[in-house]
Amino acid sequence: MTQRMLEVPGYRLHKRLGKGGMAEVYLATQLSLDREVAIKVLLRTEDAAFTERFIQEGHIVASLRHPAIITIHDIGLIADGRHYLAMEYIGGGDLAQHRGIVFSPSRALDIVRQLAGGLAVVHDGGLVHRDVKPANILFRDDSSVVLTDFGVAKAVELDNELTHFGIAVGSPAYSSPEQAQCQSLDARSDIYSLGVILAEMLIGTNPFRAASYPQTVLNHVQMPPPELPPALAPYQALLDRMLAKQPDERFRNCRELLEAIDTLTEPDMDLTRIAPAVAIGNQPSRRRRGLRVGRLGAVSAALLVMVAMGAGGYQWLQFSRISNLLEQGASRLAAGQLTAPAFDNADYYYRQALRLDADNTRALEGLRRVLDARIADALALAAQRLASDQLLEPAEDSAVHYYRQVLGWLPGNEAAREGLIQVGERYVALAEAAYGRREFALALEYIQQGLDAVPEQATLLALRDEHPKRVAKARAPRVAARPAVSTSRAPASPAQTAQAPANPVKRLWNRIFDQ
Repeated sequence: MTQRMLEVPGYRLHKRLGKGGMAEVYLATQLSLDREVAIKVLLRTEDAAFTERFIQEGHIVASLRHPAIITIHDIGLIADGRHYLAMEYIGGGDLAQHRGIVFSPSRALDIVRQLAGGLAVVHDGGLVHRDVKPANILFRDDSSVVLTDFGVAKAVELDNELTHFGIAVGSPAYSSPEQAQCQSLDARSDIYSLGVILAEMLIGTNPFRAASYPQTVLNHVQMPPPELPPALAPYQALLDRMLAKQPDERFRNCRELLEAIDTLTEPDMDLTRIAPAVAIGNQPSRRRRGLRVGRLGAVSAALLVMVAMGAGGYQWLQFSRISNLLEQGASRLAAGQLTAPAFDNADYYYRQALRLDADNTRALEGLRRVLDARIADALALAAQRLASDQLLEPAEDSAVHYYRQVLGWLPGNEAAREGLIQVGERYVALAEAAYGRREFALALEYIQQGLDAVPEQATLLALRDEHPKRVAKARAPRVAARPAVSTSRAPASPAQTAQAPANPVKRLWNRIFDQ
């Protein structure tokens, strides 16, 4: 296959949004309704298992109705026999782009609540998603979340072939212990994955993620849930139950999880409780009332003094706590502990200080310096990956990943923008080299990957548009010039040429008299 910009009847494709191991996704316009959609196209047709899973995903999602579940508009075939799904286009990015960011508890719970509502519908249909992870959680423009990618969802009552043969399906960093060990799954496996996401939003890091696949799996099986800092203590019981190693110790279903979320309140809510009314007895006599007023005046004065002293003591204590947090933050920043380890890093201490004083200039400046340091580290890693041609892969350790991460933190960062331009130029060079080797499909693949990184790169767009003509020209047969055919077996010597008259009569005459 030499062309990747496809023609799908009824749709106009604009650009490729991404590519995975199973399919690629394009931004398109549905012509009949003039609306933006995402077209998910199967990568190959020869693998019957992939095709079956792809069609299954379309039927599964189309059967589900919930705001947190992506909507399927259409399913069909394109000319080369590959299936496609047309679904709603979600343009707000995914949760994975916010990795390393600490969410407020209320926002984290709101996201989990929406996802749990969607998963409740999935589970009520007898299905398990099995791949709940940040990359599969998209944001709409109104900040609501949408669960997508049901490609590995499976009916609970059916035996899964991959699990039967000991192949774990899903993403290891968010897999439940039973999923990592290739055991049978039910709704409680998705609840565990959702618990990992909640922990990551609350503390800014996935505590189970390790440098290798085996260690990550081992962490899920053995490592206890992370202990939240004191300020997040009200959420510890919820997190512990979601992340219980044994499924029987978790919430039985997402509706039970939703009830537990609804019972939680912000830590400061208890301070606003209304006390019960005080009973008022019979009115005392005027004399007794006067004596009581005097006593109350003395008591009130004493209380005012105590309150004043208490307020001053509280302010001093608050100031002391903030100062200590700021010192800890500065110390961790100097040591390069920007966001790790959990609960003992610069970002954590500065944010804790802001919880006590939302306008603290030193804490705000500290967070700015943390962000500057993270940007510098990410740009350095991106430059290293660019130099070693790790442009798009591995997905979370590539030049494009780090440049986009920086732009997620600071959209106007010029260094990251320039880095993506260099990535595009590198793909131009790789495509031209592939053309030179007559590897046309590979050349187009480089072009598409470059456009994934830099969608508006002019040279890549021109190469993509010229690709069919360039391939046709390279494959056209060449007509070689044929040399003139000689009538003699060997070239004649100059003497022979001079002695060979062109007239045959004269040649005969000469032969008679020469004898």
